Amino acid sequence: MKKYILIVLIILIIITILSNNKEERNTTIDENRSIFISYIELNEYIDKNSVKNSKENIKTMIKNINNLGFNTVILQVRSFSDAIYKSNIFPWSSTVSDKEGINPRFDVLKYFLKETNKYNMSLYAWINPYRVRTTNDIKSISTKNPAYKYINTDTLYINNGIHYNPAKEEVINLITNGVEELVKNYKVDGVLFDDYFYPSNDIDIKDYNLYIKSNNYIDLKTYHLNNVNKMVKQVHTICKKYNVKFGISPDGNIDNNYNKNYADVKKWCSSKEYIDFIMPQIYYGFYNETKAFNNVIKEWESIITNDIDFQIVLAFYKIGQVDKYAKSGSNEWIDNHDIIMREIILSRNSKNYKGFSLFRYDYLFNDKYKSNSINEEINNMMKVLN
Repeated sequence: MKKYILIVLIILIIITILSNNKEERNTTIDENRSIFISYIELNEYIDKNSVKNSKENIKTMIKNINNLGFNTVILQVRSFSDAIYKSNIFPWSSTVSDKEGINPRFDVLKYFLKETNKYNMSLYAWINPYRVRTTNDIKSISTKNPAYKYINTDTLYINNGIHYNPAKEEVINLITNGVEELVKNYKVDGVLFDDYFYPSNDIDIKDYNLYIKSNNYIDLKTYHLNNVNKMVKQVHTICKKYNVKFGISPDGNIDNNYNKNYADVKKWCSSKEYIDFIMPQIYYGFYNETKAFNNVIKEWESIITNDIDFQIVLAFYKIGQVDKYAKSGSNEWIDNHDIIMREIILSRNSKNYKGFSLFRYDYLFNDKYKSNSINEEINNMMKVLN
């Protein structure tokens, strides 16, 4: 009898150990942990006078991210209809060279890939598909930019910035061809679009009026959603062809996606034809009066009905800051120093959860942002990054 009890105890111990190991795999090995590096960081760390300094800065960035326990870099490779890599479609970006179209003397994306590979890290190429400029300055658009030939046409929308018209077939093809060139020539692990889609309701009003003259009537909102869906579907097909994951990082507020950005997130999260992963920007605290983090997580869980990866982008940039849109919870990021840690813990219980991301690099590593609040937040976060 004692021998039988001993055997049972041994079996129970083995089961417990295996169970614990499985839990650890789910939260560490299988967890995608990423940090965004935007064109703002590139402007700062790419020394346009020294390739050597630029490369040393990139090495430091990747090392910093790896040392913190993260395994993925989300690098903004196309922010303004330009490129930080060698392209036959888009000109060299002024974020990595003296002027748009001028060769920076080294391929920035290629070097990032080289450094991430050293640490066995993944790299996602982050693209803003429609934006050409954040100002109305058409003179800054070089002749090498594909937007140049569309100046003074309705293919470019100029109002609080310059954007491509999402309704134009040539724009959809430009974006698709640009992604194909990228994934064909560079071994990126994924392609990510951010939350900027339609910059205005009237960007394509002429195209809409022409459409409803010869097609069944649909309202303008549906027309906008359909145009973005067509582009997203084409890009997904291209990425699938090259075995590269494709995802989108939309606004964390689902209503905003439909009423402002015209991003059909419900369709994307319920079909196999649009994306492989979704990375909503859930930039809310737990005490946000209108959009509490735990409630928003549930909202996203409810629309993910297909087997796509769910990765959450967290607002590291808010640490130590007043959150003016949180109303009664506006001081949460000042009064608490474990928000990111608790958000990671809660997120891990989500359906289809695959990982989390922090926005953005400078707020973790740039000395000008350093504070006791940030240091405490990082220390607490590290407790759950075993």
